[in-house]
Amino acid sequence: TRITDPEELEFRFPVRLRAFSIRKGSGGAGKWRGGDGIVRELEFLEAMDFTLLTQHRVESPYGLQGGSPGKVGAQYLLTPDGRTLPLEGIEGGRVEPGTRIRIETPGGGGYGLPEGGEEGS
Repeated sequence: TRITDPEELEFRFPVRLRAFSIRKGSGGAGKWRGGDGIVRELEFLEAMDFTLLTQHRVESPYGLQGGSPGKVGAQYLLTPDGRTLPLEGIEGGRVEPGTRIRIETPGGGGYGLPEGGEEGS
C-alpha cells in the first residue's frame, strides 16, 4: 500500500481523507506477532473513476514457523444513501460526489510459536 501523506493526497485529487488508522488485531499471532494493517477511508468530492488492485482478500497472509496467518483485507463502497457495498480485490468503476471508499489492508502473518501455544494458534 502506498501511504501518501494526507495533504498531498488531497492536493492532487478531489478527495478528502475521512479516516486513517491502524487496523488493530489484524496481525497474526506468534512469538513475534504479525504487523497490523491500516484502514483508510476516502470521500470523493467530484465524480471520478477509481481502480483497486489489491492482494490477500481471499487467502490470508501466511504465518511462518508456527505463526498464525494475518486477517485478509477488505474494501467497501459507502454510498451517499447509506448502503455499504463490498468490493472485489480487483475492482473499478465510476463514483459520484459524496461516495466513500473504505480500504482495510491485510495484517501480516505471525512468526514462531506463541509462548505456550501450538502451531497455528
